[in-house]
Amino acid sequence: MPEGTVTAAGLRAGSVPADTEPEKAGTPGGPVPSGACSDTRREIAFHGERSGRAPLTWGQRAIWHAIRRTAPNDHYFNIGRVLPLADRGRPVAVPEALGALARLMERHESLRTRLLLPPDGEPAQSLADAGTLSVTITRAAGLPEAAAEAEALLGRLSATRFDYAAQWPVRAALITVGDRVTHAVLVLCHLAADGHAAEILVRDLRLLVRRGSAGPPPASTPLDLARDQHAAAGRRRGAAALAHWEAGYRAAPPTMFPDPCAQPRTPRFWTGRLVSPALARAVGAVAAAHRVSGSTVLLTASAALVAAGEGHRTAAVMPIVGNRTAGALRDLVSTLSQDGLFVLDLADASGPGEASGPAESSGPTEAAGLAGTFTDLLPAAYRSALRAYRAAVYDPVEWDALGERLSAEYGTDVHPYCCFNDMRLVERALPEGPRATGAELAEARRRTTFGFPATQDRVACRYCLHVTEEGDALAVSLTADTAYLPPEAIRAHLYAMEELIVASAAGTPPPLSELRALLVAAGGDRP
Repeated sequence: MPEGTVTAAGLRAGSVPADTEPEKAGTPGGPVPSGACSDTRREIAFHGERSGRAPLTWGQRAIWHAIRRTAPNDHYFNIGRVLPLADRGRPVAVPEALGALARLMERHESLRTRLLLPPDGEPAQSLADAGTLSVTITRAAGLPEAAAEAEALLGRLSATRFDYAAQWPVRAALITVGDRVTHAVLVLCHLAADGHAAEILVRDLRLLVRRGSAGPPPASTPLDLARDQHAAAGRRRGAAALAHWEAGYRAAPPTMFPDPCAQPRTPRFWTGRLVSPALARAVGAVAAAHRVSGSTVLLTASAALVAAGEGHRTAAVMPIVGNRTAGALRDLVSTLSQDGLFVLDLADASGPGEASGPAESSGPTEAAGLAGTFTDLLPAAYRSALRAYRAAVYDPVEWDALGERLSAEYGTDVHPYCCFNDMRLVERALPEGPRATGAELAEARRRTTFGFPATQDRVACRYCLHVTEEGDALAVSLTADTAYLPPEAIRAHLYAMEELIVASAAGTPPPLSELRALLVAAGGDRP
């Protein structure tokens, strides 16, 4: 995994017992600093090569729409990284680290770009050629205290929303012990960077600190990309992507969670988090056996369980797609991620010719007539995932218009309200040797932990699944609207996902007709 610690304000890093109240999102978590730390601030000047204005890129428009729907809790979208600097190489002094931060601002135009909000027009982006950035410098007594302070400072800097029009889209801090910098902390506005871009910034900052250079400049910039997307060829590509969305919407139920089933909690949105070494091994084994990616295995499990739990034959899930297949975009620091539309008919596991009838929900008994097992879904799911990834670059304004048109036609809201975000940059290779046996996977499940580490007052979705890694384990977090998925259902979905994939890796994939029962029973005797 890339060097650095991943933290999102809505996904706290620790796990707490399942029967405890979750902490409020934004409350700093993790190690407690020693108290022997003090802060100062330094201003650094930077001088880029150009300034300019352009429309928002489609990725920027997409996250801006999500930010507006989530405000005032939009600090949920902040992206944080910690870069350790005392674990290797020569000692780094404060002036060197400050100089590297200035060069980072100069190298990546998105860090010098703010939002323009005209009173009577579309938001746009404004690139500045020069300015100053305030950097927090915190002194710690020793290395253990420095590591704790870096995590605590990351939590504090992530816990407040950005002023998108007035502030630079990055917050920076350095932790020192004596005259040596031990850690650098970056918190990024999601308008400026997505998760992949954050890793590029960590890499480039490390190179700038250690070598004084991060290599040739990026091949593209957010301003250039915006102009390309809004040109005629870009709009044609966007229209083709939206044709996929319309076909998918028409093949699926209007939404995955149509009816509230419980009195919402306060705060309304809870995050459950399962950390499972067994799931990590099982995902790799199932992916290798069926020649698909681990991400496809997890996406398919999520879709199948949601469909079964809500009585749908067809699932519609919105995976977050990185959109970095083009060479010029791979090292671009910007927010390129957009939603894709993954549509999966559970009858596809029955084989060609065995399914009949429209792909619509018909109540909680729908899954009872399905043939096949979970792993029988994977070939069709792989193809559907590829279609989703190819159709994930489009103008969000036109996407909104499509949803409004179909909602008016159907007489109900058309939106899955069900998203999937595999935040891993790469998938860990499956270890060589024999596959884990069922007994070995069962033993590994003894190390599974679960908790409710966070809440939110407002999230613009009903089911948001995030996948990360934690050591040799997969960490799967589900943030859900408790009116549709109360805490016990959040817990059941995560344990059912583990059971579904582990059983499949052990050679006994559950029948699709039993997925609803699996959700009912999942985790009943687990801590």
